[in-house]
Amino acid sequence: MPIHKSICRVCHGGCGVLVHVEDGRVVRVKGDPESPISRGWMCVKGIKSPDIANHPDRLKQPLKRAGRRGENRWTEIGWTEALDEISDRIDDLRKTHGPESIAIGQGTGRHHYMHVVRFANALGTPNWYEPGLAQCFIPRITVSHLTYGGFVVGDYYGKIRPECIVFWGHNPLVSSADGELAPAVARAMTGGCATIAIDPRRTQTAQKCGTWLAIRPATDAALALSMINVIIDERLFDKEFVANHTTGFDLLQAHTAKHTPQWAEKITWVKAADIVKTARQYALSRPAVLDWGLGLEQNSNSLQTVRAVAILRAITGNIDCPGGDILGMNILKGYPILKDKLPPESSKKRIGGEEFKLLSGWRAYMPSAHIPGLFRAMTDGIPYKIRSLMIFGGNPLLTVANPKKVYEALNALELLCVTDLFMTPTARLADYVLPAAFWTEIDHVQGFPLVAENYVYAQSAITHTGQCRQDEWIMDELSKRLALPGSKMSYKDIYAHQLSPTGLTHAEVAQMGYHTPPHKYKKYLERGFRTPSKKVELFSSVLKRMGLPPLPEYEEPHEGPIGCPELLAEYPYVLITGARSREFFHSEQRQVASLRRLHPHPTCELHPVVAAAIGVSEGDWTIVSTIRGQARFMAHVTVDIHPQVISVEHGWWFPERGDDSEALWESNANILTADCPPYDPAFGSYRLRGLLCNIKKLRQ
Repeated sequence: MPIHKSICRVCHGGCGVLVHVEDGRVVRVKGDPESPISRGWMCVKGIKSPDIANHPDRLKQPLKRAGRRGENRWTEIGWTEALDEISDRIDDLRKTHGPESIAIGQGTGRHHYMHVVRFANALGTPNWYEPGLAQCFIPRITVSHLTYGGFVVGDYYGKIRPECIVFWGHNPLVSSADGELAPAVARAMTGGCATIAIDPRRTQTAQKCGTWLAIRPATDAALALSMINVIIDERLFDKEFVANHTTGFDLLQAHTAKHTPQWAEKITWVKAADIVKTARQYALSRPAVLDWGLGLEQNSNSLQTVRAVAILRAITGNIDCPGGDILGMNILKGYPILKDKLPPESSKKRIGGEEFKLLSGWRAYMPSAHIPGLFRAMTDGIPYKIRSLMIFGGNPLLTVANPKKVYEALNALELLCVTDLFMTPTARLADYVLPAAFWTEIDHVQGFPLVAENYVYAQSAITHTGQCRQDEWIMDELSKRLALPGSKMSYKDIYAHQLSPTGLTHAEVAQMGYHTPPHKYKKYLERGFRTPSKKVELFSSVLKRMGLPPLPEYEEPHEGPIGCPELLAEYPYVLITGARSREFFHSEQRQVASLRRLHPHPTCELHPVVAAAIGVSEGDWTIVSTIRGQARFMAHVTVDIHPQVISVEHGWWFPERGDDSEALWESNANILTADCPPYDPAFGSYRLRGLLCNIKKLRQ
């Protein structure tokens, strides 16, 4: 039986794998013990990859809508016909209404992520998006660059292990996000490492930590500011690093003098004594990792929240040191996204560009459209009408706030094309549905952890299913038909371009499984930090020039027990959404029976005190509601959540229910979330956490 080295891409990816093939089909996937990151480990959905690759419901042929939109009636067509028709319609729209009338969307963490950005730039549209962006990862990347001049990740792989790890709004033992994989994190947590979790839930990661701070959702900036206050007031900061490698310390000291633990206790629900203890432990246990997650970003104060947490690393000297938070090696050459091919006049038309400079403006790390504004433009035509949307591996009806508005927007389009593995609720509304290749069917190069790129993996297509094609191939074929800039450079050519600094070919890296040079620490001693001052900017000169607060500030959540006391009688609890499980990746894999048996129902977590008050027992069905709507979840009663917080899973739909229209809305967490102002003033982040809610037993 042939066995092939590869990397699993069921989720963001990064696990080295051995793929067993029989008669052209994947029959078994095992962890590769030679992988430097995963070392033979795999999560359950990766192990079940054969069940996904060989699933009878996989899309295998291009489809063209035959009935009314959403009727689920299709005609099978060939690739040549599909691509010719789609490119003709795109060409007509861009000539008649301008390329900005065409939007490009994708899912998060996909192998084709950067190719989507390249395709959008070549097409001349500034309006591309993925569901995370301002709600996931972009604030952390951007703030890292503003503060340290580069992105940092935990040093879980070096010879010197962390003495302390703070998991802040992050559950890596389940998410394994962005190549920062669960087994590496688990190894680092052992051997006397002090571990601290800051989260409203005692997640699977928090359960293995020595300290759990059950913070009020969306108040993380207040906690971070008070920890800065303690570290400075008690002179626990790294005096040598602060003196020689930072700017603005005196201003930071004066700014945070008022942010005492007693001040933060009233806001965060965390006792002042626990704040002091945590600040001391983090500051005195060196080297330390501060492992942050998207829990910091899904609120309307994401810039300042992430900035406050980022500064904690700097004042304790845990930057680019062995066992701390390290700047990336960036082994690969930058992906040629053709940014220079997007005309300046088109960039100015990007939806959100005027309002949200760090998401959509020229200062943005990877300029993209503001999602709420983009979908409003489809229905309202403001500032102009978006007439077409091309989605590559995305399902916005499940992954974007206010799905009722998204549904209305998709139905208002003149052209909707979706490329995916399965027929999703979003794909059912499309004019064309194109069958995507699974991870065992693609060629790819990827640096992990994402953005840092300390390790490089390559994979080669191992199997083939029906007429499925790699997303990059589809974009390349459309680019050729539209005669777009860069269309003569295929995605395989790009892999050679990326690998050129290593002197290795795609085939060579794929055969080896991975490539990594020795890691270099304290790179700033040679060239400084890549900031205007060449130092870590505690006081951000860039933010000051942009008219944004150069030192982090706390802002009370707009919809919360303090911000909206008039809602408390009807909505007495605080909601968080987005809880993940190992079996699924966002809205994917719900149709895979072997995974669904392990996690059959959408769940919500509530404290026993709440359960007793509303008469709910473990396994009862509940209705969770906000001022925007309601959704149905099965109760999981647990002490591992703050008594005033309700947590719901996201991404739920029910493929087994076929044409049942209610299957899309019944347990859709985004029915409960907000896509309306206030937004974060820099990123436009909307609110997925810290909202007021109620929960009741479902009477059947």
